[in-house]
Amino acid sequence: MSYVPVQNPGSRSTEHTLRTFVEFFEERGHRALTGSSLLPPPGDPVLFTTSGMHPLTPYLEGLRPHPLGRRLVNVQRCLRTTDLDEVGDSSHLTVFEMLGSWSLGDYDHGQSLRWGFELLRDGFGIPVERMYATVFGGDDQVGPDTRSLDVWRESGLPVERTRDENWWSNGPTGPCGPDSEIFVWTDPDGNPPQGTPTTDPRWVELWNHVSMRYRRHDDGRLEPLDRPSVDTGMGLERLVTVLQGRTSVYETDLFEPWMSRVPRLWELDGPSLRLVSDHLRSAVVVLGDGVRPSNTGRGYVLRRLTRRLLTTLWRDDPDRTVGDLPVELVEHTLHHFRQSTDTDLVRDQLRAEERRFGRLLERGRRVLARREFHGPLTEGDYAYLHDTHGLPRDLVDGGLLDAR
Repeated sequence: MSYVPVQNPGSRSTEHTLRTFVEFFEERGHRALTGSSLLPPPGDPVLFTTSGMHPLTPYLEGLRPHPLGRRLVNVQRCLRTTDLDEVGDSSHLTVFEMLGSWSLGDYDHGQSLRWGFELLRDGFGIPVERMYATVFGGDDQVGPDTRSLDVWRESGLPVERTRDENWWSNGPTGPCGPDSEIFVWTDPDGNPPQGTPTTDPRWVELWNHVSMRYRRHDDGRLEPLDRPSVDTGMGLERLVTVLQGRTSVYETDLFEPWMSRVPRLWELDGPSLRLVSDHLRSAVVVLGDGVRPSNTGRGYVLRRLTRRLLTTLWRDDPDRTVGDLPVELVEHTLHHFRQSTDTDLVRDQLRAEERRFGRLLERGRRVLARREFHGPLTEGDYAYLHDTHGLPRDLVDGGLLDAR
């Protein structure tokens, strides 16, 4: 994914972008949510919050009123493990932040789109000619989203009608509805916009506005909601990458401390540097929200992150240690995510997990040195190594146990 800067990006720092977004909606009657922990509310079956709207689901469905009212704005930190194998490219992160605004049965979808366009154009300085919108074009159950189409035409934006790409749902049943997405042209060579969002990948989705109008039942039937809502979501890191004219999220001010300090500690290639920086940063955030390494649940996710980064570090040099991690990087991350956890506690937990992993590797080498594991391993071997000795397949095949 490549980007070119907006006009006069100036001081488009991450903190400036955050303030601009939140204050824009506060000026329009939205109340800012606080306490955006990675941990979902009690009783929620998921391990971590994965989207900005996740904690607001019961309010968006109209099951009960929100204590702060019907207009809300938030910056929600999220964690997803589904993209772990993609971390190391130019855009994927384990922990990221979503900018969100919501109308819980208050203003309509059209008003949300008008405000979104105003903020991108006037608040963030994105030229109109570099924007494109998509809207739901209709299917055999719901007609085309003509209201959104009219808003974009009035705003002067080109519009592309799609089908499945502009229908939002949170699963096979539950709340759903048409959405409208705002794209930005990101040609790295400065070529003028061409094509459409579905025909040219240089159009990058920036902001999604969902009109939550229906509830889908088990039989596929759509029932109109008594109180339609609006849910919008925009990735902070992607927005900042666009505003700062960078070719990668890792080149923004958000990662500048990591990308400048980590290479002084360890010589890593580009993908490895990004993976180590992402996983260390993510581990700091997870620890900052009170999670501790373990073999189950959230603790296992944290353990998996630390062992992935250690595997990358030790692949070329087994003497590398997270004990060398500068305290300034931990402080920078905790400060950005508004966490009050003690930096020494975070560093102690990382070092302790490093020691545990080292002991596991020593034990694993002894096990794999046995005669029965000489030669190609069978599926039964992998199952035994995992279930009996705690050696997952990716670790067995990862090169760190090659003493056998």
